[in-house]
Amino acid sequence: MSDLGLLVETARPLPQPRVITPGLTTGDKVFRFLAAAAAASVLAILGLVALFLVLEAEPALKVSGLKFLTTFEWNPDGTPAHFGIAALIYGTAMIAFIALVVALPVAVGSALFVNEYAPVRLGRPLVALLDLLAAVPSLIYGMWGLYYLQPHLQGTSRWLTDHLGFIPFFHTTRPVFGSSMFIAGIVVGLMVLPIVASVTREVLSQAPRGVCEAALALGGSRWGMIRSVILPFGRSGIVGAAMLGLGRALGETIAIALILAFNFKITTQILAPGGGSVAGLIANNFGEAGEAQRHALVAAGLALFVITLIVNTVARIIVNRTSKGKMED
Repeated sequence: MSDLGLLVETARPLPQPRVITPGLTTGDKVFRFLAAAAAASVLAILGLVALFLVLEAEPALKVSGLKFLTTFEWNPDGTPAHFGIAALIYGTAMIAFIALVVALPVAVGSALFVNEYAPVRLGRPLVALLDLLAAVPSLIYGMWGLYYLQPHLQGTSRWLTDHLGFIPFFHTTRPVFGSSMFIAGIVVGLMVLPIVASVTREVLSQAPRGVCEAALALGGSRWGMIRSVILPFGRSGIVGAAMLGLGRALGETIAIALILAFNFKITTQILAPGGGSVAGLIANNFGEAGEAQRHALVAAGLALFVITLIVNTVARIIVNRTSKGKMED
C-alpha cells in the first residue's frame, strides 16, 4: 500500500507555471512617475533661481556691463553708481584655495586612519565626531575664529613672514596679522573638513578588500597597500570630495563676514588685513541696501552662482575622466 500511495502521490499534476505579464506594473509606473517628477523639480528649481537672479540683476548689469566683473569699485551712492566685484572674485577664490589646502590633506589622512589603522572601538567615535563637526553652524565657526583662533594664529603668521617672506603670498608690508584671508581660509577649511573627510572615507571604504589582502600577502607593507591599491581606487572620489568642499568654501558667508576686514583691492599678501568675498559682501550689505545696490548685490550673487556651476561642471568632467582611466587600467 505504501508503494501504491507513493505512485498516486507522484501522479498528481504539476502546478501551472505563473504567467509573467510583460511590461511595467502599476507600482512601477507610479514609482517611475514620482522619480521623474523629483528629477524635473530639481531642474525647475535651478532654472527658477537662475531666472530670478538674471531678472533682478539686469538693471545693475545694464549700468556696469562687463566692467562689473573687471573693476574694483563699489560705490552705490555715486552718480552714476559704480559696481565692480573683480577683487571679491579674487578673494573668494583665494579663501577657497586656502581652505582646500588646509582641509584636503587632513581629510584624506583622517579617512585613511579611520578605515585602515584605527581599531573599531576608536574608529566609530571618530566617524561620529566628524559628522558632528559638519552640523556646527557657520556662525559658531566664525565667532571661534574671530575671538580664539585669530589671536593664536598671529604667531604663525609672523613666522611665515619672517622665514618665507620671499614668497609673495607670505610677504607683508606691515607687521599686522589679523582679519586676513589666511585666517579666514583656515576657518573655512575647518568648516569644509568634515564634508570632505566623510565623503573620502566612504569612497575609500569601498576599495576591494581581496586586492588589499593580496597586496599584503605578497609582502607589501600597509602603507604600500594604501599607496598602490586604495588611493588609486579612490582617486575620483577624492577629487569629487575636494570639489564638494570647494563648492561650500566658495559660498561661505557668515564666518568670512565676521573675520575679514573688507576692502576692494587685489593683493597677494594673504597674511595682511583685508580682503573680501562675494558671499560676505552680500551678507554685510543686503539688509540695508537701496534699490540700486540691491540689484548690484543680486548681480554679485548671479556671478557666484555661475562660478559655482562652472566649478561643479569641471569637477564632474575630472571625475568622469579619472573613473574612465581607472576602469581602463
